Formats: sequence, structure tokens, C-alpha cells
Amino acid sequence: MKIVRHGTNPSQTPNADYFTGNVRMDTPFDAEAPGRVGGVTVTFEPGARTAWHTHPLGQTLIVTSGVGWAQREGGPREEIRPGDVVWFPPGERHWHGATGDTAMTHIAIAEALDGSRVTWEEHVTDAEYLAG
Repeated sequence: MKIVRHGTNPSQTPNADYFTGNVRMDTPFDAEAPGRVGGVTVTFEPGARTAWHTHPLGQTLIVTSGVGWAQREGGPREEIRPGDVVWFPPGERHWHGATGDTAMTHIAIAEALDGSRVTWEEHVTDAEYLAG
């Protein structure tokens, strides 16, 4: 058994190549081999969001506070709220983040395939973000 106490790992500002706006990440767990699941708590300030990206084995989001948006390529922008669970299948191109006027926090869970949990792509443009 391993217990990681809350606040043990310092908060991080993620790489600006993969996010737009003010974002904070906390990494509560990252499996040790042979496990491959990892989780991160991400807080998006209003207007902040991820870049377009995919996950080789899919991703689960659990919204814990605020109001956000999530969108898969070719689909409508969907509102997400506390208690909502969002599943993106393997390889599905998508983005997620806060709405324009409300912050949002979620727990993101993904498994690694050959050491990689995510493939980052280009930023979501303001026009894409606002189009809904």
C-alpha cells in the first residue's frame, strides 16, 4: 500500500504548448510499473482550455467543480458540470476546459501505451472555442 498525502506534490503550470489560458495541474497519482494509469487534477480559469489531443487508450474526466466545455472533433461543444463523467475513446481527437466566464476543475485519468498517455496537437483557436 502507498499513501500519497494531499499537498505532497507541488502544483504545476503546464506547458503552454498544450494549453491556452491560466491552468494549474496537481498530480495525485502516477502508477508504478507494471501499472500504467495516471491521474491529474486540472483547474482551468475562465477561458482556459487544452489544445486538441488524443489518448492511445482513451481518457476519463470527472468534473469536480465549476462549469466547463468538452468537444470531440466533428461534434458539438458539450457543457460539463460537477459530478459529470466524460469518456473519450482511444484516438478520439478532442479538447476540454472552462467556459468563458466560469472556472472548472476535473480529474483526468488515462493509461499509457508504450510510455505515452497523450498526443498533443495544435491549440484550439478562439473561433473554435466560441463556436460551440
